[in-house]
Order: sequence, then C-alpha cells, then structure tokens
Amino acid sequence: MIAWDRAHHDWLNAHAHSLLQFAAASQVDDGFGWLDDNGRVDVARGVELWITCRMTHCHALAVLAGDEQARRGLDHGVAALLGPLRDAEYGGWYARRGGREGDDDHKLFYAHAFVVLAASSAVAAGHQDGAALLDHALAVMQEHFLEPGVGLGRESFTRDWSQGEDYRGVNANMHAVEALLAAADVTGRDDLRVHALTIATRVIDGFAREHHWLLPEHYSADWTALPDYNLAQPAHPFRPYGVTIGHLCEWARLVLDVEAASVAAGDTRAAWALECAEQLYATAVKLGWAPDGHPGFVYTVAPDGEPVVRERMHWVVAEAIGAAAALWHRTGSERYAQDYAAWWDYARTWLIDPERGSWHHELSPAGGPSRTVWDGKPDIYHAYQATLFGRAPLNPSLASALRAGLVA
Repeated sequence: MIAWDRAHHDWLNAHAHSLLQFAAASQVDDGFGWLDDNGRVDVARGVELWITCRMTHCHALAVLAGDEQARRGLDHGVAALLGPLRDAEYGGWYARRGGREGDDDHKLFYAHAFVVLAASSAVAAGHQDGAALLDHALAVMQEHFLEPGVGLGRESFTRDWSQGEDYRGVNANMHAVEALLAAADVTGRDDLRVHALTIATRVIDGFAREHHWLLPEHYSADWTALPDYNLAQPAHPFRPYGVTIGHLCEWARLVLDVEAASVAAGDTRAAWALECAEQLYATAVKLGWAPDGHPGFVYTVAPDGEPVVRERMHWVVAEAIGAAAALWHRTGSERYAQDYAAWWDYARTWLIDPERGSWHHELSPAGGPSRTVWDGKPDIYHAYQATLFGRAPLNPSLASALRAGLVA
C-alpha cells in the first residue's frame, strides 16, 4: 500500500463518505437513478442496470469500510436486482426501466458484468441474498455471454436471447475481468480467476501488444479489429471511435490484479502482465495527458495516437489514480507514487465539486464543465473506488480486501 501520511488517508475516508452522501438521493423504486449535477435524480433517464449495479457495489464497499448506514443502499440495490430489473421469464436483467425512451429489455454484457460485481460485493458484505444473486448472475454470464472456444464475451442479445449483436467490444470484457476476479474471491472458484486470466491474456497480451499498446476497442463477430468504428460518432459514451485513454489505465490496473491473483494461486501464466501494464500506462500518459497544453487526460485518440475527443472525463483520472497505485504496489518505483499524487492533485483542483458534491463528470479542454459525452453526475463508482486503490493490495479484490482488513 502507498505509504502516504495519515492526513491523506483521513481525507480519502472523508471524501468517500461525501460521495455516499451525494448519492443518497439516487434510490428510486426500481433501483438507482441517474443523478444530475446537483445530486437529484434525472427521471427522464430511467433506471439503468449498470448504474444500479455500480451503486450497489459502492454501498457494499462502504458497509465493508464500516459505514453501517450504507447497508440500506446495499439492501435496496440487491432487492432491485432480484426484483424489478430481473427478467423472471427469460433470465438475466433488463438494460433499463422507464425514462423518456421507455424500457430497454436488451441483455447487455457490459451491464451483466456489473451484476456479477455487485453480487460479489454483496456476498463479501454479508448480504443474505448475495449468494443467490451471484449464482444467477454467473450462470447467465457463462451460459449466454462467454463464447465457448473463444473465451471472450458477446456484446448483447434481444430479451429472449434469440438474436445476438455481431459487434464485439473489449469494454464489456474488461469489466468482466474485474467481476470475475471479485467473484472468484468470494466463491473460492478458481475457474473464475482462470477465465479472467484468459480474457486479459487475449485482449492485452494479444490485441494491445499487436497494436503497439493502442488497444482497439471495437471488433467484428470473429474478433477482427474495426479501427473506423463510430468514426461519425467519436464522442459516444460507451463505444467512442479510436482508442480510449482511460481504458489503457484501467487495463493496466486490472492485469496487475490478474497477475497477483494468479501468483497467489500458483499460476505463472500472467508473467506478461507487468510489461503490459507499464506499456499501457506509459502510452496513456504520453498520448493522453495535456496534448493540447491544458491539464487533464483527453477522452480518446485516433489509431495513430492523435487526439480526437479532447474533453476530460472524470473517470479517466480515477483510473489513472488506480493504475499509478497498482504500478507502485507492484514495482515500488517512486515515479508511480508521484504520479498517484499528481493525479489526485488534478482531481482535487479541477474535478471535485466543493459546492454541489461529487466530481464533475466531464470538463472542456480549458477546464470548464462540459456535456459533450456525459450529462450530469450519473454515479460514484469510479470516484469511490479511487479513494481505495492506493490503500488496498492488488489481491484480493476491493470488497474482499476490505472484508479481510487489508485496506489501510
């Protein structure tokens, strides 16, 4: 763990608590709603499955950190995932309920990965229904999303699973790695860790290495890279054109988590992880940090490394904090500790909103609030986890580390 002084740790605890307070109003009948800039639910956005899962996960982490008041949020999230968001007829979970666009009954791998994560954290926090939720979530992931003989996940299906999308993406697979590691920790199932290793190896030691660490995000059904995907919609919130800088940081952290879990299991097949993590992180910082002279990480770059969407996303900085912390844990190199401090300084100066709470989710290149990609402050997942990365080991995952008393 990063050896910052007690004042920094105390500030992280206080900030985590403030994030939970900001999110207090997000509970709605069917789960957790999309929060606006002031922490009020934007009813026009409906209830997104991914937000409900991420908020449930954060409340579980808070419970494990000693905040018993967060148990109400955990209970609410688990009830929503076992109730209104769950498809009792066909299995799995609806993508969205309500809002101006109405219900979306598609089954999305990205969101289902977060069901596994939320359920795993609920188990770690001792929720009485966590195990049942996790059992169903893992069964759905393995039956419908994880493609036999490929190891990677399929993107989406219609409600009854009869039609799947031809598109494949590494964003959903990345979050599956996070979720599978968390599930392995609370179930003791080593096959889940191995599957996380399989995904990470194919994507990072394969695709990322082959493309000189400029990881393509988008693929055809046979996993052929689609470098021009969404060229006409470069600022898409989930499938932007080009290379997503924040994902390079997020993968850097996750592959070190995979390595640590594998080493603990006596498995040496993640020996590639450190090299890849350092290369991904170095690429993100070199190409993503202040390429236009303004502080902050750009959202995306083109396959040749040139900036495309220059807006600064809060989650990218949160993941840079996580990557720097993970690399410091793994290497002990002071430069990563310095980066960790620098990214937090940026977050505190530019992103954390002292008046209305939480973090501005998007800034313009000049540093003012922007809405090109994100509207409002939908959830606290990235910011909340950032308060833990510097204080937690690489293995086990965050919820299990909190449960075991391994977080400073």
